[in-house]
Amino acid sequence: MPERPAETAFPIHDLLRRRWSPRAFSTKAIEREKIGSLLEAARWAASSRNEQPWRFVLLERAQSEAFERMVGCLAEGNQSWARKAGLLVLVCAYPKFTPDGNANRHALHDCGFAVGCITLQALALDLWVHQMAGFSGEKARAAFNVPAEFETVSVLALGYYGDPAELPENRRAQETGPRSRKPLVEIAFDEVWGKPASF
Repeated sequence: MPERPAETAFPIHDLLRRRWSPRAFSTKAIEREKIGSLLEAARWAASSRNEQPWRFVLLERAQSEAFERMVGCLAEGNQSWARKAGLLVLVCAYPKFTPDGNANRHALHDCGFAVGCITLQALALDLWVHQMAGFSGEKARAAFNVPAEFETVSVLALGYYGDPAELPENRRAQETGPRSRKPLVEIAFDEVWGKPASF
């Protein structure tokens, strides 16, 4: 199990400290019960007006033809490592409120939160998630019959941790190098924008 805990300025939950986005995946299949738990975690995520705008297309490695179609929708730089994951998930969002058809400007935010819930549930099950923006939404829409009214948001690579030595050299450095984040004073403000929070 890879350990790259975040160096935090304040204490946070261990799952949050341990979470990161690996690229070294094992080809081991994910147990169906664990996949069910991941989806259940997403199902109970908060959303604006309880709209639950997220939809997930699941592609297991065992479904080789469909799985390879998803790999073909990924950016070239993601294909080599993501094809080893046990599961690829196409994340989609419904961008309107169903009762009135008005735009739901929170749909992408809510999908992100649902994926965040999947990510932490995965870690609790000794699984890892790497979220990808590098994919063709239009290719994915055509390949998996995504209705026109839904937006294709991201693709998740999900699975057990693999061997980083199997990654290309530039990816190995990303896998094992130091982690970094912006300091809190750059992202949290007191009272007005730009005034660093005084906590």
